[in-house]
Amino acid sequence: MNQQIIVNILGADKLGILSEISACVHDKCCNILDSRHAIYGREFSLSMIVEGTQSAITKLELQLSSLCMQHDLLSMIKRTSGHAKQNLEQLINLEFSGQDAKGIIKQVTGFIAKRQVSVSAFRQRTFIDKKTKVESVRCKMVLSATKELDLVNFDEEIKQLMGRLGLSGKVTYNEIKEENEHIESW
Repeated sequence: MNQQIIVNILGADKLGILSEISACVHDKCCNILDSRHAIYGREFSLSMIVEGTQSAITKLELQLSSLCMQHDLLSMIKRTSGHAKQNLEQLINLEFSGQDAKGIIKQVTGFIAKRQVSVSAFRQRTFIDKKTKVESVRCKMVLSATKELDLVNFDEEIKQLMGRLGLSGKVTYNEIKEENEHIESW
């Protein structure tokens, strides 16, 4: 029976490092089921879920740890039970900006969680608005939801929340199984 591990690796972004990591997984006869990679300045972050036999996973844990030590990378490996594919029935792109205030992100992510919508990607930036000289926030999120989510209702509720928070933005969504796209701006 196959086993799975979640692997997180952080460190200096070096040319070819992803190739070495994926070769290590391949060499131990394991498969990468899902992964995310991001570069932050000169640093990178890699998260992946890997599957293989118990023997292969054990060998991979040892080899990855050794590889990370050689390259001065921080690694964390955790055994897990079962990988559920990410729900990609409906993807929602949410973008908003406005004056920054304590608790904005908490309120928005709380709103999203209450509707059983997952945050797949998140980017936030704070800055001083050149015109108003006020500390402002700009945020982009990629959300995934089941086909049961009422997108019209979601649009209305998110617009109301953004209005209460003094934010402006737009929501774009795609139904993956159909070639439909709807864009709503406010």
